[in-house]
Amino acid sequence: MVKTDNKVKDIKIAYIGGGSMGWAWGLMSDLAMEEQLSGTVRLYDIDKDAAFRNEKIGNLLKSNPNVKSHWDYVAVDTLEEALKGVDFVIISILPGTFDEMESDVHLPEKYGIYQSVGDTVGPGGHVRALRTIPMYVEIANAIKQWAPEAWVINYTNPMTLCVRTLYEVFPQIKAFGCCHEVFGTQDLLKSALLDIEGIEAGHRRDIKVNVLGINHFTWLDKATYQGIDLFPIYREFVDKYYETGFEKTSKGHWMNDSFASANRVKFDLFKRYGLIAAAGDRHLAEFCPPWYLKDPETVRSWMFGLTTVSWRKENLKERKARSERLINGEESFELKQTGEEGVLQIKAICGLGELVTNVNLPNRGQVANLPMGAVVETNAVFSHNSVQPVQAGSLPDDVQSLVYRHVINQETTLKAALKKDKELGFRAFANDPLVTISINDAWKLYNDMLKNTKKYLPGWDI
Repeated sequence: MVKTDNKVKDIKIAYIGGGSMGWAWGLMSDLAMEEQLSGTVRLYDIDKDAAFRNEKIGNLLKSNPNVKSHWDYVAVDTLEEALKGVDFVIISILPGTFDEMESDVHLPEKYGIYQSVGDTVGPGGHVRALRTIPMYVEIANAIKQWAPEAWVINYTNPMTLCVRTLYEVFPQIKAFGCCHEVFGTQDLLKSALLDIEGIEAGHRRDIKVNVLGINHFTWLDKATYQGIDLFPIYREFVDKYYETGFEKTSKGHWMNDSFASANRVKFDLFKRYGLIAAAGDRHLAEFCPPWYLKDPETVRSWMFGLTTVSWRKENLKERKARSERLINGEESFELKQTGEEGVLQIKAICGLGELVTNVNLPNRGQVANLPMGAVVETNAVFSHNSVQPVQAGSLPDDVQSLVYRHVINQETTLKAALKKDKELGFRAFANDPLVTISINDAWKLYNDMLKNTKKYLPGWDI
């Protein structure tokens, strides 16, 4: 890449999972609207046809009169072709198919275990991790061989174990995990400030927060706006909307959009622990004992939904159809900035300003009372060729005890995946707070879930 006149040209990006029909299009749009960056994106995906379709869609943008920068999209056949000589690697993959995810999410329901997402913790998150870790071992080795100096941005879930695997295989890797959940909490704090004090903040970034925890179970122990402490304001806001919930988002109402919530889980956790839980309710609920996920009736009482995999399958069909329409010119690509943080991170690393935002990195002491080396989520300072985590302090003991259990489970899951050790894997599986069934039933469920994902677990005794 070459920096001239406050612009960086000839950036080379490898996009692993480049056949994505959704997130990839948002990235394309953001890159096209970013006038300070230009270069080439190499698209690699095990679904080669999907990558080649995105190549066509990406290159069609060059004729759009509203684009502000030039990007070339090239679909490639191998990881080597994707990675050689790149400056950045973006990883956003689906580990397996929605058939495996259907087993992850819905098979436990036969035992009374309900999951609102099923991609990070709980039975589904564990089994998804077992599929994902071998893929990330391969990716890490490939980066070590062909792009050891590249910056690596991970978006795949389970976020913590994806990033942890990259560092386990290649300790010198320059990788971090990017998640958007904290951003929604900053927006919620904006709403609280307006609702309680009548003060309208500009952008969510104007809400300054201290972030600490692990991905999807992150917490804020400080939040300010222009020097105003937001905790007393948030406390009043929680008291006001604890029973009714609060929704003011771009998403639909929680009753007809299973990705939405009324923030009652977040409010309840604040009342319990005095910290602001900084992820969406659907994720937060899965990290706790089944306070919020006991059964579908309990879920509804807390005003969020269980995302069905059947919906995801139908949505995939719609996205495939849209892909064809975009390629054939039957539908025009609407250019808009999605606010993707990854583009801002790339700019900062390229030397175009400084950025402070939350990311997932191995713990070097930024969370004082979580294990060293475990992947934690805190703020970090992005600057020229540098990402430095911010010292976030310690979690209170009662919150730390909730978080620590998951950290140990994740570390055990990693060891089990690398050793192909079913007994070890089961220890993590059965130790999850959502798994409240008998040990015999837990074994039956575990064996059935592993059988349903067997083709992604070569070498396992299943």
